[in-house]
Amino acid sequence: MIRKIFLLPIIFFLLSPLIFARGKADEEEVKTQNDEWILCITNLNTTALEPEKRIVTGVILRRLVENIESINFRTRISSEYAYYEEAAWANKRSTAAKNLAVKQNERSLLLFRGEPDWRYRANLAKLDSEIEKLQAELEEIDKNAPVINKEPVFKLFSGNLSFQFPEAPVSGNEYRFCTSQKADAALIGTISDYHGRFIVTLKLYTIFTRSFVWEERIIFSHEDLESVLEEFSRKLIIVLSGNKPGAVEITAEPEEALVLINRSFAGRGKTDVLEFPPGRITVTAAAPDFESITFETDIAPGELSQISINLKPIEYADVEITGNHKGLSGNVYHGAMYVGEAPLTLRLPVNYLELMELQIESGDKGRIVFSTPDANGIANSINIRTIRQPRQGSVDTARRLYYWSWAGTWASGIAAWISYHEYNNLATAFVQGGSNNLGLYNDTNTMYNVYMGTLIALGAFVALDLILMARYIYVSNRDSTTVRTGK
Repeated sequence: MIRKIFLLPIIFFLLSPLIFARGKADEEEVKTQNDEWILCITNLNTTALEPEKRIVTGVILRRLVENIESINFRTRISSEYAYYEEAAWANKRSTAAKNLAVKQNERSLLLFRGEPDWRYRANLAKLDSEIEKLQAELEEIDKNAPVINKEPVFKLFSGNLSFQFPEAPVSGNEYRFCTSQKADAALIGTISDYHGRFIVTLKLYTIFTRSFVWEERIIFSHEDLESVLEEFSRKLIIVLSGNKPGAVEITAEPEEALVLINRSFAGRGKTDVLEFPPGRITVTAAAPDFESITFETDIAPGELSQISINLKPIEYADVEITGNHKGLSGNVYHGAMYVGEAPLTLRLPVNYLELMELQIESGDKGRIVFSTPDANGIANSINIRTIRQPRQGSVDTARRLYYWSWAGTWASGIAAWISYHEYNNLATAFVQGGSNNLGLYNDTNTMYNVYMGTLIALGAFVALDLILMARYIYVSNRDSTTVRTGK
């Protein structure tokens, strides 16, 4: 009984690798195929465009690349999935069938060639065993279709990432072009001139359909290039992502509010229902005398997102701008814009940073940055202190003098350190045996005088450093802008 109990841990130890290995195999994830979907953007056909206008094609292609790079993955629809599944399945079956045919040919050659009895039987048994395994593998492939990635990573052709665009294929050779570039699709387009405006046509070819699945044409001028490229990219991204587009409708108050989506004009007040590729969009709304707002929101595929925006009115307060002396007049500038002569009362938005400048006839100036407080109807007074402007180059002169003084401090300090050690060595030699040496005594006194001179020079330079540093700080900050905090 004791022996049986002792054997149980040993049996468990020997069988545990098999048990855990089986559990690990069950937990392994299924490996998918076709994990990437690659698009190749070709160069636009410019044969119908004048040579001096062809530079615009580079701008269009670069902007398309920058916008399309935002796609992370593509969702495969059933027909596309079936194409890649059949292609992968056929490839696996073809490979397995070729391997089986090779082994069957080897068996036929063995029967034809003939060998000694013992070697013939051994080789024939070996080939029959390998053929049987290959037949089982082929049957297994026929039973189990390969698993294709339903959401492959979207990538651009490697050359496109460095803004290199291959020439478009001749009509009818699109499939061969895609396979040679190892791409799943190709974007092909043309650009032409129409009475001073551009006509751009883009077409998307996919290998799983062996045809063009999307085409868009648009006419625009130089001034509309930015908005047109944004609109072009938005429609193309919807197609390339493989998802149903999402839609958004925005209602903003007040009615004259300007609405931007992804920095492009979308409308005023209430926008139309606009389609966007699923994902995040940036919405901006602004109107005169109202606080603007910018936020991000997510658009779901196949759904309409309705957004309401109520802009908050800006509160204003009266601010009186005066000089540092009573009755002093001068020109007042709000930022860089002239607004009148001081004393002057301005109506400014509350809690916004403002920059005011006062310039009087003598040439003295003063600036102040402040945040307009809410005074509940009581006028605030902002006093701007004017000072005489430093002459041109005064800051550079003060800085240069300070640097020279600092260099003198270092030089005199090093000289004092060297002369001290020389004096110390001479004094030690004089005490230790040269007390009757008149020449050594004179050299010691001379070095002492040098040491004291360098020490006095060092002290003078340090004092001068402090004076010139204070002067440099004063001159460089004399014209700095005053910042007022609080009420």
